[in-house]
Amino acid sequence: MSRSQTLNELKVAFPSLSENESLARLIVSGFVSGLNPMIDELSDVKTAVSEAVTNCIVHGYRNTVGTIKMHLRILEGNELYIRISDKGCGIENIERAMEPLFTSAPDEDRAGLGFTVMESFMDKLSVRSKNGNGTTVTMRKKLESRVK
Repeated sequence: MSRSQTLNELKVAFPSLSENESLARLIVSGFVSGLNPMIDELSDVKTAVSEAVTNCIVHGYRNTVGTIKMHLRILEGNELYIRISDKGCGIENIERAMEPLFTSAPDEDRAGLGFTVMESFMDKLSVRSKNGNGTTVTMRKKLESRVK
């Protein structure tokens, strides 16, 4: 598989506070705006980022505050690369965690659809985690830019 050239890149880190979920959505929205994406594509990307960041806040760090890192790249061919990571508790069983309706926080009224949403809105989704050492979610989506 050939490696796509990076045309633009942004790395940002922020505390795992619930109000920063909307910040992450704004950051990714602003970052891809130069590609002039379709409204539904932009909505899909923002929702996937929101789900990944919310997982870091709710599941990764649970009742503590840690750092969430977001790495964004625009690759040749209008492909968006997103990596969101934490150094929280990690996921014991990734396969199980990715099952629709599974949640590790049932007492918090969680639907357990975060990974399902990410997978359905993005072209590629990869999850790596080490129990006790954090989780990294990598997503890719090819954007069909509108004519400027």
